Amino acid sequence: MFNTSAAKLDIIFSALSDSTRRTMLLRLTEGEMSVMELAAPFSISKPAITKHLKVLEKAGLLQRQIMGRVHRCRLVPQPLSEAAEWIAFYENFWNKKFDALDKYLGETSKKKGGKRD
Repeated sequence: MFNTSAAKLDIIFSALSDSTRRTMLLRLTEGEMSVMELAAPFSISKPAITKHLKVLEKAGLLQRQIMGRVHRCRLVPQPLSEAAEWIAFYENFWNKKFDALDKYLGETSKKKGGKRD
């Protein structure tokens, strides 16, 4: 089972729910960058960029370092692992259910003399 609290998962998934934030995280996989570099492809205001960054920071997905007037951002991947662990738990759960259903249908088909593909 997973060890991440429900409240933390809510914050992580909420942060990931926005396409702008997901794109920011994707860009940060290329390496650390300034806020200006990170914001470059988006046609939204600086305050909107700041709000997105704060959501990512709150979720623990982004770390910001201030160097004079330049804010440098880097990806923190651990919360993504926690979200993936939660998803994997339910993927395993459903795979077991589907395997059991497949087995049941196979047995039912054999009893009726039918053929299953």
